[in-house]
Amino acid sequence: MNYELSPLGDAAVIIQLGTDISLDTHHAVRSLTRYLEDHPIPGTLDLVPAFTSVTLYYNPIQVQDHNDHDSQGEHSPYESMCKKLHNILERFEPSSEKEARTIEIPVCYGGELGPDLEEVADHNQLSVDEVIDIHSNGDYLVYMLGFAPGFPYIGGMSEKIATPRRDDPRTSIPAGSVGIAGSQTGVYPIETPGGWQLIGQTPLKLFDLDQDPPTLLEAGDKIRFKPISLSEFKELKEGQS
Repeated sequence: MNYELSPLGDAAVIIQLGTDISLDTHHAVRSLTRYLEDHPIPGTLDLVPAFTSVTLYYNPIQVQDHNDHDSQGEHSPYESMCKKLHNILERFEPSSEKEARTIEIPVCYGGELGPDLEEVADHNQLSVDEVIDIHSNGDYLVYMLGFAPGFPYIGGMSEKIATPRRDDPRTSIPAGSVGIAGSQTGVYPIETPGGWQLIGQTPLKLFDLDQDPPTLLEAGDKIRFKPISLSEFKELKEGQS
């Protein structure tokens, strides 16, 4: 298994498993994260999977205490953590992915809920209906969560509707807004500033502290966007409140 280790500050190690966003690297990231969750290295505080890497956060004091027990203080906490990771990674083989969930996300495209839909269509020399058809027929995969609680970084959008970010980011975007930035699409789980081109909105809550887990999506999920009317949006939105 190809990998590189590098420090992130004095209490984290970046485990780089690839350089390109691909399904193979995604499976390696997911598989290694699951293994380290099931077989935690002493001192581990958190694991953060990303597109091509896993970042392991640790408590240096706890690692040093274990280090002293193992090697009489010969290694720094970072060196000790890297040594343990090398021992794992040298023999690690990514396991097969569990069957992925498919989450259907209803989206009301255009109008006040998708104010940039026509701009996306004009940029790509398509009609609004063609943009909606292409966006709602994509084969999407959630690679990671980040930026905001529950924000999914989704791969699989067609380059036919790729559109640059807005030159003038909005200071407030409603929760549930569906956007495009470059060749990526995503859904804002909470109200936040942002510069993505907004093409619609879903009535679903992607982040809800009253739920366990609070995030609707997780890395590895497949997504299907389903166009709905404004009346359907309002009905579903009311049911969510």
